[in-house]
Amino acid sequence: MEKPNITLKEAQRQVDEWIQRYGVRYFSELTNMACLTEEVGELARVMARKYGDQSFKEGEKDHLGEEMADILWVLICLANQTGVDLTEEFHKTMEKKTHRDSLRHIANPKLKA
Repeated sequence: MEKPNITLKEAQRQVDEWIQRYGVRYFSELTNMACLTEEVGELARVMARKYGDQSFKEGEKDHLGEEMADILWVLICLANQTGVDLTEEFHKTMEKKTHRDSLRHIANPKLKA
């Protein structure tokens, strides 16, 4: 069965609901920042093995999507507990990047094929 697409706002709501129901409470902001750093490191390990020069160790698996989702989970936790609306901030970032970088990458000879 296909799962429905969700918005960032809905993801924030679902994470908050899960925390309230199963997680007892959010970890402190500093603990979640440390968890985020740990999850990024786990993604880096998979990337180095899948796309870099390292190989997977015996028993290691390519969990690229799982590691990205773990990062998203912790980032959503941080957003929820600090009052950040990720939808609004994403829109602002898209506008900022479009305004600032609309010609920069197109004009970059390093990016030409």
